[in-house]
Amino acid sequence: QVQLVESGGGLVQAGGSLRLSCAASGRVFSIYSMGWFRQAPGKERDFVAAISWSGVTTYYTDSVKGRFTISRDNAKNTMYLQMNSLKPEDTAVYYCAADRDYANRNFATMFPTHYDYWGQGTQVTVSS
Repeated sequence: QVQLVESGGGLVQAGGSLRLSCAASGRVFSIYSMGWFRQAPGKERDFVAAISWSGVTTYYTDSVKGRFTISRDNAKNTMYLQMNSLKPEDTAVYYCAADRDYANRNFATMFPTHYDYWGQGTQVTVSS
């Protein structure tokens, strides 16, 4: 099994920055592509960003392009989401996810059904 733990959320003013971390433990050798999703109150869980196993391939939803950067450090079993120029509409619970399918290792997928492991989430609140 794999455990994912997010951290780094909090309250920030519009225009500010936060860096989220997702630490993986357990059978970490079995996870490949990873991603970030978010869920605002009363809304569905939406894709934010994804990264391939090597980190070479990344993919972002349009609303965060140019503001958010996804990265990973496989030596530390940790994925990051640097969030700059935050807006009130970025307010949500942010979840990290990991895919155990070796065949997908070179992809950065936006589909939540491709992910096998999920963290518990960290709250990000952006005030106007």
